[in-house]
Amino acid sequence: MQEFLEYVVKGLVQNPGAVTVTPVERAGATVYQLRLDAADVGKIIGRQGVTINAIRSLLLAGSAKQGLRCSVEIVEDGKQLNG
Repeated sequence: MQEFLEYVVKGLVQNPGAVTVTPVERAGATVYQLRLDAADVGKIIGRQGVTINAIRSLLLAGSAKQGLRCSVEIVEDGKQLNG
């Protein structure tokens, strides 16, 4: 799932080299912390959160097929954003 998330996000941003995805285990689920260039955060969140919600839906569907529980968080300078 991490590779899939990296592939999707890197395809949407201007600076794909700045994208890092870090898996963190929380309460039996994997939370993927997404770090990227500050200029690209708006592109990933999208208008009214449409883009990040679509990414989350894809990740949820793919992980459910494999019997996993996953979610995505955007992290910027030590702060968590809830896009």
